[in-house]
Amino acid sequence: MLNYAVIFLLIALVAGILGFGVVAGTAASIAKVCFVIFLLLFIASLFRNSSRRN
Repeated sequence: MLNYAVIFLLIALVAGILGFGVVAGTAASIAKVCFVIFLLLFIASLFRNSSRRN
């Protein structure tokens, strides 16, 4: 999931440099959503692993 966020971030940067504003905005939004989902899944896995150890 983090890979997708980084890929869409790079697409947004390149599109922004080349002047494709709509594509850059869309790719940046997708990157944000992917990163938030990654963070939520990461935190959930931390809580699951810590509860199994006890």
